[in-house]
Amino acid sequence: MGILRVRCRMNIRAPQLLPHRPSSRRLDDLLLTFTHRGCESESKPAVSAILAISCVVLAFVLFGCATTTSETHHLNRRLEEFISGYPHATIAVSLRDASGGVAIDVNGDSLIHAASTMKVPVLIEIYRQAAEGRFSLDDSVAITNQFTSIYDDSIFSIDVVDDSDKEIYDAVGAKMTIRDLAYRLITSSSNLATNILVDLVSADSIQSTIESLGATRMRVLRGVEDIKAFRAGMNNVATSRDLAVLLESILSGRAVSEKDSQEMIDIMADVPSFRMISAGVPRGTKVAHKTGSIPTRNHRHDAGIVFPTNGEPYVVVILTRDTRSAGEAEEVGKAISTMIYETLRGL
Repeated sequence: MGILRVRCRMNIRAPQLLPHRPSSRRLDDLLLTFTHRGCESESKPAVSAILAISCVVLAFVLFGCATTTSETHHLNRRLEEFISGYPHATIAVSLRDASGGVAIDVNGDSLIHAASTMKVPVLIEIYRQAAEGRFSLDDSVAITNQFTSIYDDSIFSIDVVDDSDKEIYDAVGAKMTIRDLAYRLITSSSNLATNILVDLVSADSIQSTIESLGATRMRVLRGVEDIKAFRAGMNNVATSRDLAVLLESILSGRAVSEKDSQEMIDIMADVPSFRMISAGVPRGTKVAHKTGSIPTRNHRHDAGIVFPTNGEPYVVVILTRDTRSAGEAEEVGKAISTMIYETLRGL
């Protein structure tokens, strides 16, 4: 019997040197390399074909898929087990990694008070209406502190003490550009800017837009600090799944245009918060996100897009309610963010 001599060239790095699992596109390139260039046989064509297939199988064994189904299931189980350690709290997590085909939702449909995460839909609607020509982002609007309650049409004002953006109150009676207000809406979570912008575009329009983008349960009924509406249960609510859908639409450029979506990402990347999601990824990693909190039942949220230096971006949303303290909520968020990053991109 003759000796079969086969040479297989593998023009790729060893698995331990890869910063993360190859994307689906990279994997296709690897398979083409194996199939068309990687295997050379001095035997019959049929044997060569079998050996080529063997090389393809070897590629899968060595490198796996972008993020394998087993890895996704394992991460899902780890998140569920971790969250089960906090039976006194409601913790919702949604993850989307388009490059790896990963979609995980743990309590993803739980309705939770949106707090300031509702400002992401407001930002989207501002850019959408500007793109339609209803106004320019550089148009100026009056800074007022009088708003109408959706509960009984009474007039209310926001107390500067309850706002993280104190500076804007010095401008009451003057004007600011819509662009400046949109920036404050996200980066300083300005409640006054929020209500001015909601009045400008309307809560109904915001709701219609987020539904068109795929949100199914999130509700934006009003601006913020409408105490009568709050006490009557007329509140903005969100699910981690719906917020992930909205962030995906921004990341993919579907929310408005690619240019507008990039501007929204740039704004969210300027949020000066290094808790929860940001705390769970390597220092210096870009995170475009929106946090939110209200003291009632200790709501603490973080919803964002993570841009690893060694891989494609992914979306993660963490909503918490009824944790024992703000510190506990932040530790929960950090641990979840770390777990996700280590699995998807590795530290």
